[in-house]
Amino acid sequence: MAGDANGWSMEERLYNQVWGMFEDLARTTAAYRSAVDFAESRMEQELDKVLSDPRSRIGGQGDAARETARAKHAELVDRARQVLDRDLAQLVAESEVVEPALPPAFARWDNPAWHAYRVPMEIPMALRLGDLHLPESAGLSIPMLVRLPLERGLWIDSGRAASFEGSITDSDDLRRLAMDTAVAHAARLLAVYPPGEYSVHVIDAAGSAASSLAPLVNTGVLAGPPAVGPAGVNDVLTRLTQRVDLVQMAVRGGAADALPPDLDPAEQLLVVNDFPHGFDDRAVTRLRYLADEGPAVGVHLMLVADREDAAAYGPLLDPLWRSLLRLTPVPDDHLADPWVGHTWTYDPSRVPPGSQILQHVLTQVATARRSWNR
Repeated sequence: MAGDANGWSMEERLYNQVWGMFEDLARTTAAYRSAVDFAESRMEQELDKVLSDPRSRIGGQGDAARETARAKHAELVDRARQVLDRDLAQLVAESEVVEPALPPAFARWDNPAWHAYRVPMEIPMALRLGDLHLPESAGLSIPMLVRLPLERGLWIDSGRAASFEGSITDSDDLRRLAMDTAVAHAARLLAVYPPGEYSVHVIDAAGSAASSLAPLVNTGVLAGPPAVGPAGVNDVLTRLTQRVDLVQMAVRGGAADALPPDLDPAEQLLVVNDFPHGFDDRAVTRLRYLADEGPAVGVHLMLVADREDAAAYGPLLDPLWRSLLRLTPVPDDHLADPWVGHTWTYDPSRVPPGSQILQHVLTQVATARRSWNR
């Protein structure tokens, strides 16, 4: 049943239950793959033995031995698949109970929890960034939950996941989807934090993401208008790097109460579209500084970028890419689990086509902020 795990609260129990399902699926799939590998290895050994024995080439002995080896292989694989199917059926049944019970921070955008959304008064344990699944478990996806506050920045890759099952081929479409994905993540972060405890800044140097940014801009939930042009880029980066410096000095000096009164105490998220467009060398250096030093003092980064666009910087930016959690705007198999190292297909958390849920949620966030600021 939902919440059937250890924890002090229902949220913690659901979080632990999701991770338990994730681990169970990883391990049962590993057992299945191991059994299949064993069956194939055993069949190859038996076939090699048949081929190496001259007597097996006489009459039908060789054919019979090969058929026996293949039959044993099929029996072992069938047995392993039966065990996997049994475990998958249990996990599917659990998922069907758990998914509807998830709170908004853990839920898909099509979950009714979002239609009953109310601005929270406490920060949740974690945030859903999408779903994960394996080839053997069609029909079963595990929510991808990351703990809050974010320990790493996010990179929405608008380039290398150029296609999945032929669904996306146009680079402009992929860039638009990448920014749509970033906006959905930013909106979710704004929605799950209490009023005034999360601020979002946007750099859109070329002004090319106006349609994607519309839900954030129209509801007035951004800290300011999206920054455009090199001057806008440098202004936002200067303010955020200064904030990181001030908070670091205050924390190290044990004088957190000495911060300037006009400093926004909320956690900060910087969304950068189409990096490195509009960035000079100094701006790139500041961005790297934010990626490295920002998370520890509440300044987080979400980069929407095609790594090939930054190829001119060579290995200089390698540490930046490695420091960020890579996500994709379309399904892509690039994430590994911490137990057995399977390659999982990541499916981003999408707003259903035609849904107004983003507008609905952000309008409530904006209203709560106005009430909180009175």
